[in-house]
Amino acid sequence: MNTTRIVAILLIVCGVAGLIYGSFSYTKESTAVKLGPIELTVKEKQTINVPVWAGLLAIAAGAGLLLVGKRS
Repeated sequence: MNTTRIVAILLIVCGVAGLIYGSFSYTKESTAVKLGPIELTVKEKQTINVPVWAGLLAIAAGAGLLLVGKRS
């Protein structure tokens, strides 16, 4: 498998995952206060929404790469 085909498949998989899930979340840990050896950390939950157009664009780009890869 060449790199173009691998990138194309990854784009298609990411595009489909973006359409199925729609968003993903992660936990961000940051230091709020640091006084000498004492440290206070805060955990924040962040959510990122994946637009439908981004998923469709990734699928189309992956399909385009697969078609271009087969022609050459």
